[in-house]
Formats: sequence, structure tokens, C-alpha cells
Amino acid sequence: MNLNEIAVFARVVELGSFTRAAEQLGVPKSTVSRAVTRLEERLGVRLLQRSTRALRLTDAGVAYHERVAAALGLIEDAEGEVSHLQGAPKGTLRITAPYDIGVGFLAEIVARFTAQYPEVRVDSVLTGRLVDLIAEGFDLAVRAGRLRDSSLMSRNLGSMECRLFAAPAYLEARGQPASPEALRDHDCVLFRPQNGKARWRLTGTAGTVLVEVSGPIGADDFSFVRAAVCAGAGIGLLPWFLCVDDVAAGRLVRVLPRHEQTGVALYIVYPPTEHLPQRVAVFRDFLIESLTPPPWRV
Repeated sequence: MNLNEIAVFARVVELGSFTRAAEQLGVPKSTVSRAVTRLEERLGVRLLQRSTRALRLTDAGVAYHERVAAALGLIEDAEGEVSHLQGAPKGTLRITAPYDIGVGFLAEIVARFTAQYPEVRVDSVLTGRLVDLIAEGFDLAVRAGRLRDSSLMSRNLGSMECRLFAAPAYLEARGQPASPEALRDHDCVLFRPQNGKARWRLTGTAGTVLVEVSGPIGADDFSFVRAAVCAGAGIGLLPWFLCVDDVAAGRLVRVLPRHEQTGVALYIVYPPTEHLPQRVAVFRDFLIESLTPPPWRV
């Protein structure tokens, strides 16, 4: 069965002319004529009586047209319904992100998204584990750092700047470091340390300096580092978006305010697909718009 030939036949009947059907379909008249001829040959019956002045359906043509016209109408209705579904985002959207990104800004964006698109339900999984989007059925992820899977589609959102913070109580007891080099004499709360040490690359007005720091506390989650710094455990190098409320409330103070570290790159990633579900595409664009400019660049 060739649906194109059937559709061409139906259009010829509806317009009563090979010429008008060809014009509407945007193809040569000969293409329309060949399509109808092939259909008749496949069915083994004459559907149209052709003359130089008019077209007339045979009895077989009348019966066949009645059936196929109804079927083509159902197909058009189905296509319209699918297009409508694509145009109105709905269904479940599964996303994943690191915990600190989830609580730092993603939750607020998701709340605004679901308010605007109430027929979409968002299921979020916050984890530091590298999730296999395809195998585990996720639609989209927000990831920080170098992407390992080149088969995924990605959008770079820029880099997250990290700044130095400490609790007022810690600074009262230990004092403010006067330079990046002075951090060596302070307790530092470290993100993913190695043997209790880390290297901080800090950029300031005089250039960039690499400082090796140490401390008794380390973690693989920025939210834990931030909580330990708030508790007075030492100086932490943290993404600004995690600390802005703490600074405003007086729980944290910025240390060496003229220095910061260009953080890791942030990406939106999603599985490659020829037809991206509308709910995924709309959320992706909503997320990009919400993070342009990035809120952590304050």
C-alpha cells in the first residue's frame, strides 16, 4: 500500500482535475497522473475515466474513494491531535542534577515552570552520581564539570564563579587573611580534597595565584561544605549562589573580596532524538532563559 498514491487520487477526485491537483500538491501534472496509474495497476481496476474535457469516477472508483476519503480524514485528525499535544506541553518530565544545584536555583525555576505549564509534572532526582540518562529514563540533566558522554546533546550555560567565605565567629577567632598566600595558615573546608589538601586557583586584580590549602574537613558536596563553613569550621571556596542568602543574613562573610575562582562549566544535557518531546524542549528553553544571565554572576 502506498499512502501517497491514495492521497493523490483523493485530491484529484476532490478537485476534479489532474492539473489543479498538481498545482495544489506542488508537483508536475505527469507525477500526479503516474501516481493514479500505479494505484489502478496495483488494484487491477480502473478508477477514473479520463477525457480531454472531464474526469469521471467509475463505479469502482466511487466505492474506493468513499472508503479512502474517510480513512484519510481519520489520519488527518490523528495528525492534528498529535500536533496539538506537541504544542501544549503535558506529561511527566524527569530531570536530574547535583544536590547543591537543585537546592541552589533549580527548585525555584521548576516551581515557576510548573506554574506556567500546569499539565507538566516534574520529577527531580538530586544526586552526585553520574546518571545514565538513556538507560534510567531521564529527559534532561543539569551537570557541572567536563562532559564525559559525547553522545548527549548539550548546552553550555557558562562557568560558576566560586568565592571565599567564612563565618563571623571564625574570623573573630583567627582573623582575616591579608592575601591568598595567607590562606595556608588557616583551616579550610575543602571540596573533594586529596589527603586533606586542595589547590585553589584564585584570580584577582594582580593576576592569578595557585595556593595549596588544607583543613580537617572535606566533602564531595558543596552544600555540606557551606554548612560546615557556616558552623565556623574554616574558610570555604563556594559557588556564590549558595551563599548569597547567608551573606545577607550575616551568617557568612566574604573573605578576600577581590579574589575569586572561575568555577566549573555548567551544562544542560539531554539524549539525542530527532523529535524532542515538547515538554523537554520547552523546559530546556525555560531553563536557559532563566539562567541568562547566570544568577551566580553577581
